[in-house]
Amino acid sequence: MDSRETRDWAREVKFVTSLDKRPQIVDWARANLGSDGHGAGVYADEYTTCTLYFETPDFDVYQQNKSYGRSKFRIRRYGTSDVIFLERKFRTERLLAKRRTTVPLADLERLGAPNADPAWSGYWFQRRILLRKLQPMIQLSYDRVARIGDSPTGPVRMTIDMNLNVLPMPDRAFLPGVGMRILDDRCIVEVKYRKQLPAVFKELSEKFGLQVQKVSKFRNGLRLLDYPLPTNDDEHVEQPLTEAVDAAAHAQGYWD
Repeated sequence: MDSRETRDWAREVKFVTSLDKRPQIVDWARANLGSDGHGAGVYADEYTTCTLYFETPDFDVYQQNKSYGRSKFRIRRYGTSDVIFLERKFRTERLLAKRRTTVPLADLERLGAPNADPAWSGYWFQRRILLRKLQPMIQLSYDRVARIGDSPTGPVRMTIDMNLNVLPMPDRAFLPGVGMRILDDRCIVEVKYRKQLPAVFKELSEKFGLQVQKVSKFRNGLRLLDYPLPTNDDEHVEQPLTEAVDAAAHAQGYWD
């Protein structure tokens, strides 16, 4: 399966909150938004994900150098599925483009080849990571609840992530729940929409006292593993949920 999606004026805002608020936030999400129908559990909205994030030896993605600041490459596996998703996300101020190809789990070893194979369905992904000198740097795993809905400006999506763990790229990929804990006793709430923040998410922020934070699981994972990285003092600074802050958070590009 190969899919492509392009969204104009796509926006993503994140909140970091304590785990003790998570049950109430999940209940609110289930009451106000629908399920995408692909998750597990009674509500068909629960996922266990394990993702390999790609980076260069010089950490160009982390530093957002040139085009590395607009594109992210990763491989994601859900639960114990025997398929994986090769993904590229490309973002500018105007649009978000995502390409995703499903391949068998056994095909992961193909990415170690020195040359891309045009006959393989993952050729486009393999060719790009070779050209950009990207390699899988870390593994991130977490538990997610995901809900979807509609708004006057288009579809919306909300995710609540907890139990975040990071590993340096292991000898055997996809080890869910293993590694160093990120954000420990907190969870990440993320809302995705187009153009203007929908009223339903303003209600969410007000009801639970949530503050916008520019936070990236990928960046936090690299830092926790003590790589020699430059610091960015404005990350994790809490700000009120306003349209100005929304635009600023988006422009920084701290997206996963």
